[in-house]
Order: sequence, then C-alpha cells, then structure tokens
Amino acid sequence: MLPQTELEPDPPLQLPARLLVVDDEEPQMRALCNTLAGEGYEVAGFTSPLSALGELERGSFDLLLTDLQMPGLDGIEFLAAARRIDPELIAIMMTGHGTIDSAVKAMQAGALDYIQKPFRLKAMLPVLKRGLEIRHLRTENSELRKAQETILRLNESLEARVRERTRELELANAELATANRDLESFSYSVSHDLRAPLRTLRGFFEIFAADYVQAIPPDGRSLLDRMQESGARMSQLIEDLLAFSRLSRQPLAKSPVSLDAIVARLLAELRPKDAPNLEVRIDALPECHGDASLLEQVLANLLSNAFKFSRGRNPAVVEVSSAMRGDERVYWVRDNGAGFDMKHADKLFGVFQRLHPSAQFEGTGVGLSIVQRIVQRHGGRVWAESRPGEGATFSFTLGAG
Repeated sequence: MLPQTELEPDPPLQLPARLLVVDDEEPQMRALCNTLAGEGYEVAGFTSPLSALGELERGSFDLLLTDLQMPGLDGIEFLAAARRIDPELIAIMMTGHGTIDSAVKAMQAGALDYIQKPFRLKAMLPVLKRGLEIRHLRTENSELRKAQETILRLNESLEARVRERTRELELANAELATANRDLESFSYSVSHDLRAPLRTLRGFFEIFAADYVQAIPPDGRSLLDRMQESGARMSQLIEDLLAFSRLSRQPLAKSPVSLDAIVARLLAELRPKDAPNLEVRIDALPECHGDASLLEQVLANLLSNAFKFSRGRNPAVVEVSSAMRGDERVYWVRDNGAGFDMKHADKLFGVFQRLHPSAQFEGTGVGLSIVQRIVQRHGGRVWAESRPGEGATFSFTLGAG
C-alpha cells in the first residue's frame, strides 16, 4: 500500500491585473492592448483621455499607461485628473525619443516610470511588473491604514464607553454606599433607642411577676411567661442588630491570627454542658491574617449554629477543618444536624432570614448575616451546602490576606 501524502491546498485564484491604456493614435493603442492581453493582462484601451477618465470612475484599474503628448489634455494633466479619482493608481508614461525631459517632469508629477516608443516587450514587461508590485504594496498599505483607523476608532469608542460605564458604576457605588450608611445609621439609632424602653418594660415585668405571682391565676402566669420570652427575644434581636450595624463602622485590625487558639477557647465557652452524645472533631488550622476579634465572631456564630441544629442527634457530630482548594484556603464548620433544602440557600445570609421555626430552633436570623459581612470585609466569600436531615457545611475563605 502506497503511503498517503497530504495534498497542499490550491493557491487562491488571482484575477488578472487590469490595465488602462490611453493613446490618441488608435492603431498603436490597439496593438499595445492586444500585446498586453496576450501576456495575461485585462486591458481597456482609449484614444480619448476624457473617455478613459469616465471608465476609471466606473471601475478601478491597477495600472495606467498613458501617452504623454495628446491633443486637448496632455499626459501630465490627464495623470493629475486620474489620481484625483484613484490616489493609489500607478501611472507609466509612454513617450517618444524627443520628449525625455517631459517624461521626467511627468514622473515628478507622480508617474512611476516611463517607456519609450517604439515599444520593446522585453523592456516593457519588467516596468509593468514593478508597477504592479508597487500597486499591490500601496493597496495593502491603504487597507492597513484603513484597518488601523478602524481599530483606532473602535478603541476610542470602547474607551469612551468604558469611561462612561466607570462613571455610572462610581455613581451607583457612591449612591449604594450612602444608602448603606444611612441604613446602618438608622438601624443603630432605632436599635439604640429601643433598647432603653425595652429594658424598662422587662424590669416592670420582673417586678410584677415577683410581687404578684401568687395572685396571678395559671392562665395569667402563662401569658406573662410568653410576654417575658418575647421581650427577651426582642432584646436579643436588638443586640444582634446593633452588632450587625457596627460591623461596617469598625475598622479592621489585621494581624496574624491563631484559629486553633480561637476554636479551643470557643469550645470551652460554647460547648453544651448537657450533650453527652456530642462529638467534636477539630483538625489543626493554619495561622491566617485578619482581625482576630471579628474572626472569633465568625467561628462563634458558626459553632453555635452547629451545636444548636445538631442537638437531638445521637451522636451529634461537629467538625472544624480546612484545606487548600486550588489557590485558596477554605475553612469549614460541619454538622450532622437538621440541615436545610438548598433551594432556600439564597435566604441564609439575609438579615432576619430563618429556615426553621423559632419554636424548634431559637435565634434571630442575624448570625449568618454577621458572618457574611465579616468574611466579605476580609476579601473572602462564604457559602453553605446541605440536605434536609443530613446536616450542613458552612465554608468560607479570607481572601489574600
């Protein structure tokens, strides 16, 4: 079997060069046209310069061969008119022996070269070849200039759009920042103003319950207990809202942070005392760079949630670990608790958003919002993965530090 050989693609078909011949002596013009056509050129011949200009306006030519001495409009004037129609047109003058000086003047006026009459084909063809090569270069240069001009216009247009879009984004960011500051100030003011009367109200409840508990019937005591529980929940809600509003105003004090030490301290503080079936798995956590107090708040909120939502499991398992994923360090807190449906995951980090009823799991719905705000301020991101009844994993990164 003969080895297969790759067939080279056929070169693109090239159209014959178009020549415009102008000579007031018709027999000589026709003879020249026939000779050049025999050499593979596409030739149009005219005895009238005005007719030739009309043909040039109707279609482009690669090269102009024009007689220097013609009645009515000489070759130099004709060349100038032709170049006004096609500035890239290559012109070659045809002249007799006695008009060499005029041919030189024609070249000074823009003609590329000249050929003498009577014509000798061997002398003429190299001149035509050189003229067509220059025409080709001029055409390529012209197309390149047009392409460069187009690119320049597009770049200028793109830069203008980018500047406009940047201005719009800066304005939108400024408006958003103002709105956030106003909202945070409003939240802080309302929370602060509510705290004092709520404290007074809870104090009156406690005095009333202590002084008149014997006189209150069971149904009344039940109502009073519910009112005290609601007051306590509202008080916690206000404290959480104040903590959330303070996060944006509190500057970051970044330094090397030992997460191992933070987790150990939090476990001693937060681990439920009445959970004998609780198993806590802590892997060694690398030192990171961030605000120690805020990162402690992140881990405190995540661990509190893990303990809360895994109670009732036997065993209840809470895990704290980290790993490199790609080029970033990911930290996570995992539990085997109640879990949630991922279709509601977009609500997790919203303020006051809860996926479980408060009768089942206490809380105000602010803790994860605080986690997200702190993580974002460190240049990181936070997300959750879960299935109902199969626990949840809360992961976060801390940016580049």
